[in-house]
Amino acid sequence: MALAKETKTKVIADYRRSKTDAGSPEVQVAVLTERINGLSPHFEANKKDHHSRYGLIKMVSRRKRLLNYLRKIAPDRYQDLISRLNLRK
Repeated sequence: MALAKETKTKVIADYRRSKTDAGSPEVQVAVLTERINGLSPHFEANKKDHHSRYGLIKMVSRRKRLLNYLRKIAPDRYQDLISRLNLRK
């Protein structure tokens, strides 16, 4: 499920590194986290929706790859991001 335009704009504004930034790893991870968290109520109501669950697994994997990349290039930015997003790492 896609995010509402206002929600996505707010997330980008909160996590961007500069005024024109919209694609840094921090922004991408934040947007993916927002989408992943938005799917939780859907799966509580639709336990047998395996097709959407596959998409969720792909999003989680992409977020994990982005976090691994960020941890390699900038450990301080990585720690800041996971604490802001309340991720367990």
